[in-house]
Amino acid sequence: MNHEKNHPQPPKPPTPNIFTIAPNIPPEALLVQACETLAALNVMTTDLAFELEGAHRQKLLASQQLIVLGELLIDRLLDTLSFPHAQALP
Repeated sequence: MNHEKNHPQPPKPPTPNIFTIAPNIPPEALLVQACETLAALNVMTTDLAFELEGAHRQKLLASQQLIVLGELLIDRLLDTLSFPHAQALP
């Protein structure tokens, strides 16, 4: 006798997500938002780096360079991709 058939386990609740992205946001808007997020992170890491000294400062400045690289990559995508249904966000 299959006990699970007679008494199925209730489904597990989904893992709660604190942050979600609405599914209907256009790709161009997602890329723009990602670029703006990286720009803000760039400013924060640069400001913090100049409050530090030595190896900690160097590590943070290296992280800042990676952030800028991410910004440049997204900017290049925005410049080269075509978004036929591009819309401004409300």
